[in-house]
Amino acid sequence: MRSLIALVAITLTIWSEWMPAPTASYFANEWLRDHFIRLHASSRPESRLVVVDIDENSLKAVGPWPWPRERIAELLETLLGSYNARGVALDMVFPEPGDAAGDLRLGMLAEHGPVVLAQAFDYSAQPVSVRVGRVLGGMPASENAAFPKATGFIGNHAGLARAARVGNIGFVPDDDGMIRRLPVMTLFDGRLYPTLSRALLDCCATGGTHAVAAFAQGFRRIPFDRDWSAYSVVPASAILNQSAPPAVLQGRLVVVGSSALGLTDRVATPLLASTPGMLVHAAALSSLLDEEAGLAPSPWPGRWMATLFTVLVALMATYTFPRLSAVANVGLLVLASLLWLVLAYAINPHDAMFSTTAPLAANLFLLAVAVPFDWQLAQRKSRQLLGTLRQYVAKAVVDELLRRGLKDPLTPQRLNVTTLIADMEGYTGQVESLTMEEAAQLTRDFLACLTGPVLEKHGTIDKFTGDGLVAFWGAPLPIDDHADLALDAAQEMVAAVRRFSEERPGKKPLRVRIGIQSGVAMAGDFGTPSRSIYTAVGDSVNVASRLEQLAREFPHDIIVGQGTAERAKRHNLKYLGEKLLRGKEHPTKLYTPEPIA
Repeated sequence: MRSLIALVAITLTIWSEWMPAPTASYFANEWLRDHFIRLHASSRPESRLVVVDIDENSLKAVGPWPWPRERIAELLETLLGSYNARGVALDMVFPEPGDAAGDLRLGMLAEHGPVVLAQAFDYSAQPVSVRVGRVLGGMPASENAAFPKATGFIGNHAGLARAARVGNIGFVPDDDGMIRRLPVMTLFDGRLYPTLSRALLDCCATGGTHAVAAFAQGFRRIPFDRDWSAYSVVPASAILNQSAPPAVLQGRLVVVGSSALGLTDRVATPLLASTPGMLVHAAALSSLLDEEAGLAPSPWPGRWMATLFTVLVALMATYTFPRLSAVANVGLLVLASLLWLVLAYAINPHDAMFSTTAPLAANLFLLAVAVPFDWQLAQRKSRQLLGTLRQYVAKAVVDELLRRGLKDPLTPQRLNVTTLIADMEGYTGQVESLTMEEAAQLTRDFLACLTGPVLEKHGTIDKFTGDGLVAFWGAPLPIDDHADLALDAAQEMVAAVRRFSEERPGKKPLRVRIGIQSGVAMAGDFGTPSRSIYTAVGDSVNVASRLEQLAREFPHDIIVGQGTAERAKRHNLKYLGEKLLRGKEHPTKLYTPEPIA
């Protein structure tokens, strides 16, 4: 079952990494990635491009929008002539004609100069598609081209139809309204049209376009690896009155747009909830320039790293869950989740496709399923163990068994044990003159004298035999000094029975007979599913029983076999001689402990 749970957790990560994510998972992934982007965003200045902003101050200084085309043309001519900009992209569309002289100047600049005009494609499914102005530029597309398909457009008027370079400023926001991707190329009526940043790069960058060819298909995630403060933003009015420092614009690519609220070119991005659209194109251009120059982060296999991480966590959970407490396992999952956040933060700039939340979802699954499952198993095992062992075994032994978390401590196994068998000498004579209640009380009190020392010395009570008991040491937990512990318990039994007997003045004195032998025995839970008992069976157990019976022939209360004598380290034993026990072929050496000083 644990293996199945681990497999489901791994499958959950694989599915999240390679299959379309559900809405909740998708937004969780993007939310976390947006936080990573904000943490990663660098304030290192972007020196390769400049943003020229038709801002509120420019509108106040030069005049309200819309500006005459003459002024737009003058802005472009100043950028290219006086400031020697390498190329200019306009983040605005002119679907209607303006002043004729201005349109003529603007058209000539777009046809012959390093100027990129804009057109906006629409990607939404509308009953009637939007088609305003003319679609310009583009290149033939193959029949199997897998590119975002546009359904409509807003293009420039016919007077600008000779423009050499045109870029798309249309976009498709995510379902939460955030702009995270741009269509590098758009398919419309069998032709492909580049986005504005790509068109400006193809037009005016020095390095060519091969380095970014890998991003030609589909929507490309914008890294947003620079904070907005890293971009040089110059007011349009400062260009028109030529108060801007020439060094700021010379030899650079320029994106012209507007941050003015009245022009409503505002979008939400991971860096800022309200971002001027021109900055989105600037960020896209900056990332393309990094690709061209080989400065972009090297690619990492984020999906495989996420899957491997989940495999390792699942294997860890399979090992630790049955061995550690629920609190400890929850702590491990929390630590694993924090470790993944650190790793995902490091991977994020290197892989735009992996799911940042897939391993977290797997950890949540383990937390919700595996932890309760193992807790329930541990509870059931503990109840079974306690129910069986607490009747026979010292509390310290039970606690140690639970601490070790053994898979099945009651399974029969061969162990070196010391068996102690004790009973009351002359039991019938003791109770024949007593009432039934008095005889029962005497038996309980006598057994208490025997039981206490066994449990105090961490022994296991096998069974009660009416007026006596069978106990052993060395099972269910193997211990080295089992012989000495049994001898300790036997001597305490003798002392306890003596004290109890002295507390009964006028009654017959009580004597306990004890036989002890050590050796290999099979100890474990024996019986049937309906009734079982934890016991030890073997030759040493049988010998201990014979020694207990033999004690009636000696004045000593404790008779010890050779196996115990050989294993005892702390006790001095007195040799009593040899005796051939029933069922044995050779005589058995007998011993008794020296009296306690």
